[in-house]
Amino acid sequence: QVQLVESGGGSVQAGGSLSLSCAASGGTFVSSTMAWFRQVPGKEREFVAAICWSVGSRYYADSVKGRFTVSKSNAENTGYLQMNSLKPEDTAVYFCSKGAGNICTTDAMFMGYWGKGTQVTVAT
Repeated sequence: QVQLVESGGGSVQAGGSLSLSCAASGGTFVSSTMAWFRQVPGKEREFVAAICWSVGSRYYADSVKGRFTVSKSNAENTGYLQMNSLKPEDTAVYFCSKGAGNICTTDAMFMGYWGKGTQVTVAT
């Protein structure tokens, strides 16, 4: 059973940076997708960024393009999300996910595994 564990959340002032990690155990991201989503209370979970593990293609939500960078480490079976120039509207619980099978997608419907989430709070 694949397990995903996020780390690196916290609180930061607007304009600051945070780096999130997503470590997988019991399976790998190879030939699948590692994606980040975020959610605030009362709203639907929204796509943030994704990397198609084997080909390396990357995708971003318009709201984070140019500020966030998704990356991976094959050796560590870990994905990352570097978040720069953070804004208060980036405040959310950030979830790591893995595609269900050999798939390259940004759609939450096709994610088979989810982490428990890590809180990111950006103060004004």
